[in-house]
Amino acid sequence: MSIHPQNIPDIPVETVQVARAAFPKGNIYLQIRDTLGSIYEDEAFVELFSQRFSILSEFRTRLVNSGMEQKLLDILLSQLQSKGLLKTHQPVNQKVFPNWSLD
Repeated sequence: MSIHPQNIPDIPVETVQVARAAFPKGNIYLQIRDTLGSIYEDEAFVELFSQRFSILSEFRTRLVNSGMEQKLLDILLSQLQSKGLLKTHQPVNQKVFPNWSLD
């Protein structure tokens, strides 16, 4: 089996215009897309692809069953942090937030 890696396609001009009109000052989601572009490389998830094409729900099932959902999150967080879009989280102060779980 071979995977043919693809970058995220360009956003249609009309979509960009609508997004900029709706958020003239921008927002974090537009900034993330503009800054990061493609986040994931197909090769990182090659073991989740079967010999046949599958629907998204089957892919999600394989993702969770293989425990790769953490890898997916780790890649995203790493990219966000490297671009300065995510700051390191400080531990919850149990005296200030006594009902918050640290688990």
